[in-house]
Amino acid sequence: MPVKYIVFEPFYGGSHRQLIDTVFSQRTNTEVLKLPAKKWHWKARTSALLFSQQINERNIDVRSVETVFSSSVLNLAELVALVPLLVPCRKILYFHENQLQYPVRKDQNRDFQYGYNQILSCLVADVVLFNSEYNLKSFLESIPKFLKIIPDSRPDGGKIVGEIRGKCEVLYYAVNLPSLNSYITLKDDSTLHILWPHRWEHDKDPETFFSVIEELKRENLPFRLSVLGETFETVPEIFQKVKERLSTNIVAWGYQESKEDYYRTLASCHVVVSTAIHEFFGVAMLEAIHLGCYPIAPNRLVYPELFPDECLYNTSAQLAKKLRYFCRYPYKSQLLKMNVGQYSWESLKTKYEDILRCEEIHAR
Repeated sequence: MPVKYIVFEPFYGGSHRQLIDTVFSQRTNTEVLKLPAKKWHWKARTSALLFSQQINERNIDVRSVETVFSSSVLNLAELVALVPLLVPCRKILYFHENQLQYPVRKDQNRDFQYGYNQILSCLVADVVLFNSEYNLKSFLESIPKFLKIIPDSRPDGGKIVGEIRGKCEVLYYAVNLPSLNSYITLKDDSTLHILWPHRWEHDKDPETFFSVIEELKRENLPFRLSVLGETFETVPEIFQKVKERLSTNIVAWGYQESKEDYYRTLASCHVVVSTAIHEFFGVAMLEAIHLGCYPIAPNRLVYPELFPDECLYNTSAQLAKKLRYFCRYPYKSQLLKMNVGQYSWESLKTKYEDILRCEEIHAR
């Protein structure tokens, strides 16, 4: 059967993996090429060459391909140069994040190439999808300033924004939300259960989170704690340092191999907290809300787009104040009823299908 869709995912893990599995697992005439979710820096640098080799090794007849779908980790411009038969295909690029906004400790530590690759990929793509308005807006607005890093002979950032803008759309990430009937839990309202379900990396700012949590501990406020999320090669030292100090409060700690165990933990929690300094959507937050958690998130990044004002904080002191309140009145965390169904695969499936439909190849 001829391949009509070819999917490239250089970082097949976490939310990237969930999206690919959700959108393409049941699609026929589709070839999915993927690389392990390790060392994303190197995948961003080298995946184009690796994928060009995979195409040859699998004997994929690229001449039959009508639509290419890729996350923005891939340098799409390099891949198209290496596999020229992809030029006439309709090329769809999906942004889970953008490197122009990636937080670095010092500007001189920013690797220019990652953001530059994403700009080139947009210029080659036919459709550029972003998982939130914040992601789209922050990317386009950052391009002129970003290109000024080039010491001389700079491209015209304004013109590049104009070329890219017309290709851009917001297509929210399609979350595979579990059935609520499978995870009905009577929460223990005698003690607040706090959840932090993010990647164990510096851009999720675990230092601020644990600083607030240890403040609650010193004040002898009652709470239980679950710290979930994936770990990669380098784990911030703070996790090991606080684990022993918080041992009497901990319910669950670390990555949950079983999705069922993960969902059960989420369903037992009262509040879910983010301290992120880099977030363009936040699948884990929405999963937790779906299973009955009250979201507490910083008033920045994508969060004002997704959550009501009452769930946002501006300072760590405000975060501590909100958590103190719920420590005293855990049951009040259940008074907010927020429907996240609009971000589910069931709600977004038609939009994804409309964009992927082959009949639209020449219509856009």
